[in-house]
Amino acid sequence: MSDITPAAQSAPGVTPSSTAATGPPASVKSSKGAVWFASRFAVIGVWIVLAALFAVLRPDTFLTSGSLKVIFGSQNQAALVFLTAALLCTIVVGEFVDMSVASNFGLSAILLTILNVNHGWSVGAAVLASLTLSTVVGAVNGWLVVKVGVNTIVVTLGMGTFLLGIALWISDLMPVGGLPTDFKDIALQPVAGLPVSFFYGLALMLGFAYVLHFTPLGRNMRFVGESREVSRLAGVRVTRLRVGAFTVAGLIAGVGGILSAAATGGFDPNVSQSYLLPIFAATFLGTAILQPGRFNPIGTLVAVFFLATGVLGLQLLGASSWITSVFYGGVLVVAVTISTVLRNRSR
Repeated sequence: MSDITPAAQSAPGVTPSSTAATGPPASVKSSKGAVWFASRFAVIGVWIVLAALFAVLRPDTFLTSGSLKVIFGSQNQAALVFLTAALLCTIVVGEFVDMSVASNFGLSAILLTILNVNHGWSVGAAVLASLTLSTVVGAVNGWLVVKVGVNTIVVTLGMGTFLLGIALWISDLMPVGGLPTDFKDIALQPVAGLPVSFFYGLALMLGFAYVLHFTPLGRNMRFVGESREVSRLAGVRVTRLRVGAFTVAGLIAGVGGILSAAATGGFDPNVSQSYLLPIFAATFLGTAILQPGRFNPIGTLVAVFFLATGVLGLQLLGASSWITSVFYGGVLVVAVTISTVLRNRSR
């Protein structure tokens, strides 16, 4: 008996092998291609539409070089790029909540200012001391979480609160300024119309992406993030990678704090906590860009500027200062939801 169906037999030139060779129908391929494209670039498309909408509604203010500099070149965005990079260091190895990066950032900035302005240290010595402290803080976090086994949320939330208290104490609860004027150049020197700090952040994220995708270190970090036990059995030094991730996160947060202090000539320790919500919003939104369901540096970088565009546009439309919290909070909920859905589908 033939296995060929009547329909196949009656269709001229159709054989089982030719039918199999054609693969899925074109409509199915087209549908899969659309889903693939949308899952990676939908947020970028929304970003473009959002920018176009603001341009139409407020062409006199949004379509200006000043708006462009606010979105890409403001110190707020530069700080967020460094802080999200610090957070990504621990997230990639499976430590999803590091609540101390913002406080570490703030302590580094205020310590630099106080050592230089109040105690007469040279800028170089003050920078070195600040970066050393921020790196040590990261290493202590890693030791407590990895070696001692304390819960990550407990350690980093407690450390963040402790560091904020230290920053407020040494500054007498007040902003401190007075850093040398020429020190601003390390953060604000214009390059192609934007502050050099923008290019620092761009280089940081591109370098991070290169490490994750093209080096054994990056692959091991991803491997550890997926399964610590399997990684350990495969010979990966899991403990060293996890502690190292916390340590590097502290260093990156410290560098961000130094650049922030340089740009403003000082620092207000009360400001650091305002970065927490944007950090998590941008990092989780980044999982819906380029690599669905995966934390990735380039997606996070795009998310930072997407959020900056949204906040600026809404403010130009007349929204009050509360819109920032509403926008970031709403995006965080949506981003986490999208990330969860994409991760579940990938499994």
